[in-house]
Amino acid sequence: MLTTEMPGTMDDNRAIFHGREMPYERSAAFEGIVGESSALKSVLQEVSLVAPTDSTVLILGETGTGKELIARAIYEHSRRSRRPFIRVNCAAIPPSLIASELFGHEKGAFTGAVQRRLGRFESANGGTIFLDEIGELPMETQITLLRVLQERELERVGSSHPISIDVRIIAATNRDLTAAVAAGTFRQDLFYRLNVFPIQMPALRERAEDIPLLVEYLVERYARKAGKRVRGLAKGTIETLQAYAWPGNIRELQNVIERAVILCEDETVSVSESWLKRESPRLPGMTAPLTATLADREKEVIEAALAESRGRISGPSGAAVKLGIPRQTLDSKIANLQISKGRFKVPSLS
Repeated sequence: MLTTEMPGTMDDNRAIFHGREMPYERSAAFEGIVGESSALKSVLQEVSLVAPTDSTVLILGETGTGKELIARAIYEHSRRSRRPFIRVNCAAIPPSLIASELFGHEKGAFTGAVQRRLGRFESANGGTIFLDEIGELPMETQITLLRVLQERELERVGSSHPISIDVRIIAATNRDLTAAVAAGTFRQDLFYRLNVFPIQMPALRERAEDIPLLVEYLVERYARKAGKRVRGLAKGTIETLQAYAWPGNIRELQNVIERAVILCEDETVSVSESWLKRESPRLPGMTAPLTATLADREKEVIEAALAESRGRISGPSGAAVKLGIPRQTLDSKIANLQISKGRFKVPSLS
């Protein structure tokens, strides 16, 4: 089973459901990962093959599918398992600070840098760094990261002295990086560097046969946490859960089961269908064409870069550099997308 936490110690590792005892199905090789579906077994086979190597891994999948748990499984079964495992959520760090967080900085490199600081890459030296939400990296940081991947050395912010590093990189994202490359928001050369060994995480709706095992584990865990004894599930509960599409995947299932255990007044857990959000079916013609979606996203990104550069196209602080594309290409995109450059320019004060 894929969860956001490792399982705790259980008295006898068994739960009682519908008057019978059922052992939890766990992979002997990957603690915390439970399931028997072919989709999950395929992922675990890939993990077992790539873990002993030093290859870069890119884990792809929707939010809540257990990407971090797979990253930890790779790390724990690698030759670097006794060295650091450093996790970085790229989406949680402000763009202005992410270079310093990843690569460190020297004293006086910027306002507030009162002392030298090691970045996450240096902290992970000899071990593994997990770059979660890699698709959210700003373009400037993508350029620096690419250089680190290519040369296996970095420079702290405010320094020109290269530092050699030995770090295995595991990255993860819920974004479509191929579409992001097409939209100009993710560098193609960085994508190729990261996409050495891609692992596609299945959504929960693609492994519905694992839901009974997942529910057993989660009910036992939350019942123990709440100090309750649970002997079974209300009739039809599993069928209801298997029929749902789970847009939030296992993370959403966790929340539903925790709520059900809290509300349980006897030894039977039930789930209300009202807790499961149903999406309204789309009418024919309601789905936006992919090209239109990408164009809208591309326009947003270019306008954001223009706003940040105050309408400048070229130069070190121009929008073209921020986006990592030639000026001529950016000029062409601005014309095609009918973007007004003038509205981003800041009038000079006289």
